[in-house]
Amino acid sequence: MIRSSLHPTPQSSVELSPRALKNQHMKIFPYTLCVLLGLTAILSNPVVASACTRVVYQGSEGRILTGRTMDWKQEIISNLYILPRGMQREGAAGANSLRWQSKYGSLAVTGYDISTVDGMNEAGLVVNAQWLAVAKYPKNDKKAPGLSLSIWPQYFLDNFATVAEAVAYLRSNPFNVYTGENPVRPGTLATIHLSLSDATGDSAVLEWVDGKQRIHHSRNYQVMTNEPPFQEQLAIAEYWRQVNALTFLPGTSRASDRFVRASFYINAIPKVDDARVAAAGVFSVIRNVSVPYGISLSDQPNLSTTRWRVVADHKDKLFYFESALSPNVFWTDLKKIDFSPASGVRKLDLGANQTNLMVGEVSGKFVPSKLFVWAPAD
Repeated sequence: MIRSSLHPTPQSSVELSPRALKNQHMKIFPYTLCVLLGLTAILSNPVVASACTRVVYQGSEGRILTGRTMDWKQEIISNLYILPRGMQREGAAGANSLRWQSKYGSLAVTGYDISTVDGMNEAGLVVNAQWLAVAKYPKNDKKAPGLSLSIWPQYFLDNFATVAEAVAYLRSNPFNVYTGENPVRPGTLATIHLSLSDATGDSAVLEWVDGKQRIHHSRNYQVMTNEPPFQEQLAIAEYWRQVNALTFLPGTSRASDRFVRASFYINAIPKVDDARVAAAGVFSVIRNVSVPYGISLSDQPNLSTTRWRVVADHKDKLFYFESALSPNVFWTDLKKIDFSPASGVRKLDLGANQTNLMVGEVSGKFVPSKLFVWAPAD
């Protein structure tokens, strides 16, 4: 049955209690209206370059899928890498970098082959990185333990099987994340936030705002877009819960509008256990919130072309990839991958602008490769 509610009422958040969240909604209600009318300052922010959307599908019989769009103004180099367990890592943040050995093997999607921007590990944990223009990170004093923004997503793929495990660790063992120069916009800093999801359907959104980490953790947090910060996205969703979504939904490509549409559609599509039908449903939702290819508006720089889409099936460990410039969807079956320490790094070269044509299951097409180098923090 189709539900008219856009988003379930959040059950928990590290940052805000239910009463505080309600008060926060009241405080920023005028801001919410501004967002919905298109008057938010985000539209005039010249450094916004991305407009991604991430959704989590909660089907029947434990069929959980996570889908996202990669929306980016410039042409992007992205490839798929298989990273085995047992690899030694350091956080690329100087002498105070965190150091660890990867507990889980993973399939990682790179950004410019200098960062992990997406992926799923062999335990079924999925991480998605999206742009957040207002993110502000601590200054690296070379003393506090931390890691570079470029390897932040990989840290979770390497170390955790579930969202709850990751969140519990962050609460007990806080560390800093340090940024560096945007590789395609010299003179500006890279600014992202992360979402985590797992095979239980649990979710978390991790952000750095004003130098402080915010952790939002709830199974109900199924949707994330790139703007505004997540607690303000929740206020937008609260406003739209009063509107009959079967009659009206906002239709632009702005982040606030995509959040509303994705929140409705991901719970309106049928809840099934059929892997093929579930993947088709999630792809249909993220295509609905994609930005048409070639769109670039000088007065709205946060609207960026969708370059590629991925859908991860947590239950069957399938990782689907769709390039905007390819007619085919292909996928990797992680159950067929050897993640043992001796198996080595392997790469699937997607070509310039992800134009190499592939179809079907591609686990056998990865070839031995050198490990890419995560960009160091400044």
